[in-house]
Amino acid sequence: MLPARGSFDTAVERLHQDIDRTFGRLWRGWENPELGEWTAAYPCDMREEGEQIIVEAELPGFTKEQIQVNVEQGVLTIEAHREEKQEEEKGKGYLSERRYAHVRRSFRLPKAVDEDKVEGHLENGVLTLRMPKREEAKAKRIEVT
Repeated sequence: MLPARGSFDTAVERLHQDIDRTFGRLWRGWENPELGEWTAAYPCDMREEGEQIIVEAELPGFTKEQIQVNVEQGVLTIEAHREEKQEEEKGKGYLSERRYAHVRRSFRLPKAVDEDKVEGHLENGVLTLRMPKREEAKAKRIEVT
């Protein structure tokens, strides 16, 4: 026995919404009509290691010249931009998705970070930022007498 027409339509509508929501999370930020290019949210990790905060951002395919890192008023912004390469035609193309890309992420940093001493290093498509804590934010050992 088939469900009533209205409940079937509702179930299909819910399924479509769930699929849209799932793929929306997966592909969030990819199409940016304002820039006329593809943008993507890329995975990042932020953790505390001893006297510093470490941020690791996956930026595969970008060179260090294409990456810009800014820290301003407690906000870290990582941005990478790759332009389309103008090359001679190398045969008949069937798919072209690697023309250009623009990625950007911003994070509010912990207040302990010394914004003037941030260091960045790119290796194997992973940008690692090391941000030492300000002296006044570091734990101090008190000797008990």
